[in-house]
Amino acid sequence: MLLGIIGAMHEEVIELKEVMELIETSEIGGYQFFKGTLLNKEIVLVECGIGKVNAAICSTLLIQEFSVDKVLFTGVAGGLNPDINIGDIVISTDLIEHDFDCTAFGYEQGVIPRMENSKFKADLELIDLAKKVATENFGENRVFVGRILSGDMFVASNEKINWLRETFIGECTEMEGASVAHVCQILNKPFVVIRSISDKANHDANMNFDEFVKLAAQNSKIIIEGMLNAL
Repeated sequence: MLLGIIGAMHEEVIELKEVMELIETSEIGGYQFFKGTLLNKEIVLVECGIGKVNAAICSTLLIQEFSVDKVLFTGVAGGLNPDINIGDIVISTDLIEHDFDCTAFGYEQGVIPRMENSKFKADLELIDLAKKVATENFGENRVFVGRILSGDMFVASNEKINWLRETFIGECTEMEGASVAHVCQILNKPFVVIRSISDKANHDANMNFDEFVKLAAQNSKIIIEGMLNAL
């Protein structure tokens, strides 16, 4: 089994790259794919860059060029659920592109016209495994399983938090996961998105993000390693 692991930013990828045994590096379309082993599992690790288009291009290349069997997306996010705190873990049940807006044509916010489904569901087995590993490492009260929202914006206002939470009942918000999920659904690859909370998506979000992004990335690494041990 070959696992694809994606992170959006350097901070999210370097933690894993430093501990994997590298076999080869491939550059495709400006993305560097690191193929090797981690905990005796074959993986391809890649930094996709920030935003939905970058994530979609990168995940498509990962699946088509390397024929990975499963996709794990790891990284940081801003919390929407008021019960979620910095450092907590969110595991995706499904993901929505919250900034997809065709409401002028009568569609609900986040619905992509002419698609059967705009809520991209993660793989149940991967969800259960991620939850088990996260709970063992961080405790049940710090692990949330639910909907993750993605859009091409860094959310940093209470007004936007309230709107996202009320409209979509999302647990957290970020900028890539739903587009990776979109690609995985179309290309029929099981996936899960695992996010560690780096900020509360409010007016302090930019300050909190810079301070806690490394801690959040380390938390994500712990979960990925635990999942690899169990797979």
